[in-house]
Amino acid sequence: MKMLNLTLDNSNQKLYLKIAHAIRSAINNGNVVSTEKLPSTRSLAEQLSVNRHTVMAAYNELVAQGWVETQQRQGYRVAENLPIFSSTAANKQKETMTHQHQWRLVKANNSVTPAAASRYQFNFAGGNPDIDLFPFNEFKSFMNDALNRPDIHELNYGDNMGFGPFIKQVSTYLRRVRSINNKQIIVVNGTQEALYILSQVLIKHGDKVAVESLGYQPAWSAFENAGAQLIAVKQTDHGIDVDHLEQLIQAHTIRLLYLTPLHQYPTTTTLAMSKRQRIYQLAQQYNIAIIEDDYDHEFHYNSQPLAPMAANDPSGLVIYLSSFSKIMFPGIRLGIIAVDQSLCQHIVNYRAIINHKVNVPLQDALARWMQDGGFERHLRKATRRYQKRRQCMVELLNEFIDEGLNISFSIPAGGMALWVNIGGNAQHVAQLAKQQSIFLLAENAFHLDKNNDQDKYIRLGFAGQDEQKIRQGLLLLKSLLK
Repeated sequence: MKMLNLTLDNSNQKLYLKIAHAIRSAINNGNVVSTEKLPSTRSLAEQLSVNRHTVMAAYNELVAQGWVETQQRQGYRVAENLPIFSSTAANKQKETMTHQHQWRLVKANNSVTPAAASRYQFNFAGGNPDIDLFPFNEFKSFMNDALNRPDIHELNYGDNMGFGPFIKQVSTYLRRVRSINNKQIIVVNGTQEALYILSQVLIKHGDKVAVESLGYQPAWSAFENAGAQLIAVKQTDHGIDVDHLEQLIQAHTIRLLYLTPLHQYPTTTTLAMSKRQRIYQLAQQYNIAIIEDDYDHEFHYNSQPLAPMAANDPSGLVIYLSSFSKIMFPGIRLGIIAVDQSLCQHIVNYRAIINHKVNVPLQDALARWMQDGGFERHLRKATRRYQKRRQCMVELLNEFIDEGLNISFSIPAGGMALWVNIGGNAQHVAQLAKQQSIFLLAENAFHLDKNNDQDKYIRLGFAGQDEQKIRQGLLLLKSLLK
């Protein structure tokens, strides 16, 4: 960094002393820190429109005072050990003059951000892909193409729905692989942004939103932030209890229903087609919009997954969400909303409040990658790996059962995790596991009503680490389960 913002005072001092004082003030204020390189005499002279020798004189003054150090051919830098008394006095003066502003927080979020699961040696987070599998070198070539041959017009402001060629590729993919037709695609920075926008557009304070009683906390936070009252729908071993949902609909004016019908989050259950049809009929009858969060559709192993509810949506009431975070990596921050034409422009207009333009180079690169076939090649490779890892985890847990460990689970047809009944003390086991550098979540983390916590289940993700780590982590966990 060659620039440094300096303010010269209006005193009658010589110019080089004014410059020296300004640099010293920048150091005291923390604008430039110990051992950090300072601008060259030439660049600072150009910045201040002064003679280079004047800047040299200022630096020499600071060297003499102990604020700056110089080394031959390496220029000037802030001294490693600053003058104690001058620095302390300046800081005290700054503290005396500073009055801390008292913020009025209208929408505060007091939840504590947990440590990243990736920091643990054994990471059993349920939605983590294995980033090591992603073909970065291959994708880099498409990123280079996007930057070497950009559509200059698309790099300007305008068209906040998404980059046209990328939307075309996504639309084709959804039509061929997920049977979704007649939906408008809006590109967003991940599913969470989609949930936030939708909650702001569709929910007003006091509206009731029905959600799965065990579910995805960040989605609930988005709805509550918009003023929604969440209503929990009971869950069975086969997905949500549709009879209970009907009772809730008859007892409350429900405006929105949020579902994860494929590989339900967190229990991994897939909702049967008959239940989906009945839910859809209730939504039609009572004018309820459905948000279908299809967060890991691709990873289905035993058979072809059921088509999303959005694939058969004659009334246009299903809003379909999908993300590239599980397919590529979470840091890609790319997702889509597939929605009926009647709602599309309202979403795009609201999105313009928080974001004026999509990330064109990234979407351009991804469109090129998809058109080339690399996207589907990566999906096939990842799916094969994840299926093997699921099998590895299943076999090891079955060995634990054969050895007398009191656990049970069902093998999901797809997804990235197992929902394992350990009999009790699930929350305590999760805490002890973290002390062994094992990350996992107990059922308490997924309940809307914490009073319903049976403290029996843990969620074990198998996708994010290879078989060796799965074995090592589970063998460590085994001792905690006894």
